[in-house]
Amino acid sequence: MRILLTGGGTGGHFYPIIAIAQAINKLAKEGKLVDVELYYMAPQPYDSRALYENKITFIQGSAGKMRRYFSILNFFDIFRTAWGLVQALWRMYFLYPDVIFGKGGHVSFPALFAARFFRIPVVIHESDSVPGRVNRWAGKFARKIAVSFPQAAEHFPKEKIAYTGNPVRQELLDPNPAGGHEFFGLDKNIPTIFIIGGSQGSQIINDNVVNALPKLVAKYQIVHQTGKNNLDYVKQTASVNLYNNPHQERYKPLENLNVTSLKMIAGIADVVVSRSGSTIFEIAMWKIPAILIPITDSNGDHQRKNAYNYARTGAAIVVEENNLTPNLLASEIDRLITDTAEREKMKQAAEKFARADSAQLIAQEILTIALEHEK
Repeated sequence: MRILLTGGGTGGHFYPIIAIAQAINKLAKEGKLVDVELYYMAPQPYDSRALYENKITFIQGSAGKMRRYFSILNFFDIFRTAWGLVQALWRMYFLYPDVIFGKGGHVSFPALFAARFFRIPVVIHESDSVPGRVNRWAGKFARKIAVSFPQAAEHFPKEKIAYTGNPVRQELLDPNPAGGHEFFGLDKNIPTIFIIGGSQGSQIINDNVVNALPKLVAKYQIVHQTGKNNLDYVKQTASVNLYNNPHQERYKPLENLNVTSLKMIAGIADVVVSRSGSTIFEIAMWKIPAILIPITDSNGDHQRKNAYNYARTGAAIVVEENNLTPNLLASEIDRLITDTAEREKMKQAAEKFARADSAQLIAQEILTIALEHEK
């Protein structure tokens, strides 16, 4: 049995795929399905270690991105897309998987195009409140469509829809506070704020955080995931803003956090400040009160819609980019930290929203279709 997984480009697409692969491997072991082979098609492996650990074979395939704004890159990406379609058709002919799972985004388009050409069954998953162009198109021929937000269902045929939530990697389902304060060098008696701007980081969040630092470190300790390319800039700016500040050791900027450190900060954080992509579902699983700052010009305005749909559950508050200032950020953090009853309500709302069985539900459907196709 061969199963092809596709999608990626960001952690928000890639790591839910890993979560589903983990669930497939677990179900295959429990069901004694010894011949299950997993493949992942994308231009880059994104995280080679995660692929290796989950027994996933990487297949490289070109994919071009069609941006909604004018860019000379759109011209060159026409050729990348065309070459990606040729590659996908050729490789699919020899691989011929029993089912293809698509996570959406331009990276998944060539494999899904080949699936339609060869009439290979397709399952897709939509993380956002509003589907992207590739998933809208793939929804027309997909066998099953899993959605993270109920609001996304209105964009697809009702008979194909399953509300599953968003898959979260098994190792991130349960926060682990043990040793967290010691690992980050934090004081157990001071409230902890976790700030994360997505897998690539966020310039506007980083700027507002470092400018709010003198106010923040007076009361709190901050673990700040800056993103890979932003750490040096953030450190330099923070050192200026906190010059001679007696609490400067309370600020901990980090490039990125691995699974172990994520579990620990999830176990000790009192409030999280975040973008509103797929990270929402990890935050919900961790039951942390959230301040969400959606990207203003995200594709289809999906981040704003994700943020407000999650906030309507009572688990988060939303601050628009256009309104964001260092003073407002500090003020909203103050408001949540000082209102223990409100934070408890937000934790309970997050727990109701979270779906720990998301990856398993999707994996079960993929295996069911694959078994049917094998016959």
